[in-house]
Amino acid sequence: MNNGYITTIGLEVHAELHTNSKMWCGCKNDPTEKRPNMNICEVCMAHPGTLPVPNKDAIKKVIQVGLAVGADIADFTEFDRKNYFYPDIPKGYQLSQYKLPIVSGGQINGVELTRIHLEEDTAKSSHEGGITLVDYNRAGVPLMELVTEPVIHSAEQAGEFARALQQVLRYVGASEANMDMGQMRIEANISVSKDEKKFGTKVEVKNINSFASVEGAIRYEVARHIDVIEQGGTIVQETRGWDEVKLETFSQRKKENAHDYRYFPDPDLPKLYLTKLFDIEAMRKEIPELAPSRKARLLTQGVKEDMVDIIVTDPSTAIYFDEVTQGKDAAFAVLASNYLIADVFGLLKKENKELVAENFPSTASFVELLTMITAGELSSRGAKDLLPFMITDKNLDVKKTAEEKGMIQKNDPEALKAIVAEVIAENPAQVAAYKSGQESMFMYFVGQCMKKSKGAGNPSLFQELLKSALQ
Repeated sequence: MNNGYITTIGLEVHAELHTNSKMWCGCKNDPTEKRPNMNICEVCMAHPGTLPVPNKDAIKKVIQVGLAVGADIADFTEFDRKNYFYPDIPKGYQLSQYKLPIVSGGQINGVELTRIHLEEDTAKSSHEGGITLVDYNRAGVPLMELVTEPVIHSAEQAGEFARALQQVLRYVGASEANMDMGQMRIEANISVSKDEKKFGTKVEVKNINSFASVEGAIRYEVARHIDVIEQGGTIVQETRGWDEVKLETFSQRKKENAHDYRYFPDPDLPKLYLTKLFDIEAMRKEIPELAPSRKARLLTQGVKEDMVDIIVTDPSTAIYFDEVTQGKDAAFAVLASNYLIADVFGLLKKENKELVAENFPSTASFVELLTMITAGELSSRGAKDLLPFMITDKNLDVKKTAEEKGMIQKNDPEALKAIVAEVIAENPAQVAAYKSGQESMFMYFVGQCMKKSKGAGNPSLFQELLKSALQ
């Protein structure tokens, strides 16, 4: 609550679905295509006489999202024409859903959902030198729209919801939902009021493409609304955009009402009885374990919460971690999380590689590495030196490579005792300082021992031998 004002927010989220082809035709659905107007045909260009054919996989993915969020799946649904003229819609209307969405209800992060429906994306317009260029590669791509109830009350809550939704989309395989690629776009409907029983005038901020921008746009609008009202002004219902450079919203147009679009059922598309097309109960059982459940489970294994949050963010990482730690104890899980997040991720970041499982060491080699560490066969230094080879070569024989490169940890007390004797003999001044009370010198000796053993000596054993030798 700001100065007695209650903020009310409802979100509309568009996500491009991960399918092989577009929504109504066989053109490739490829968000990475940079060449303009490559994935187009007579259907997505709305040539006369062409007819759309629904993409069954896109419908299935929307159902999967609905099941994942505990929503109701419609028995009967249909597609409607949403009429408006704009260059990015060659038909002069968008195929969408109005009164009969595929999904109704559900919740994410405690935020109640109104509906989830399926429509088609538009083309991309760019404005250069006084002319407008249109790329129709995106026209007709399956687009899921999710609408929340107006039950969000802060920018932070909106951001948390958006992140949780992105996880759901990725876990069920519905969308990659990369916001920087436009695969997930958010619109925020924002109002403020001092009367908790009455909404203020709503303003919509459209096409926000990052979590930080979602929170920034909401904070800015809330402050702007309060300032206008406090100065005796009136909030105008309108659509606004978000300027990521100036970090402020700007007016775009007066908001149209739903009836302006003249919705009516599309006569070229069949009515759909979803329970006849899909085995909904079988699909419900196939929904994977989602991030919140995984997080709770990993926390019980003793993995630190900040590391758990990183692991469950990406489904491939979460699955990889489960495969690595399957049948292992809590100590092994903690060790695995440390090496995965600190070391594997660190190496991949240096090489500008994506932090996904396909770039990790193979599960078998990573398990072998961790097992060797646990057994005292490999030091932390040795493990860190081995990891780059494991990332490069998925079929690397970890133990053989460690042996060949002299990385196997030395646990022979007599051999290590000789190294300790050399270190003590070579550092008389440091020995005198230690014996005079400078206990911090002890780790200096451990470091020198590790250096002499080229990182292969067991540091715990070195510490025991040093304590005995320095008495």
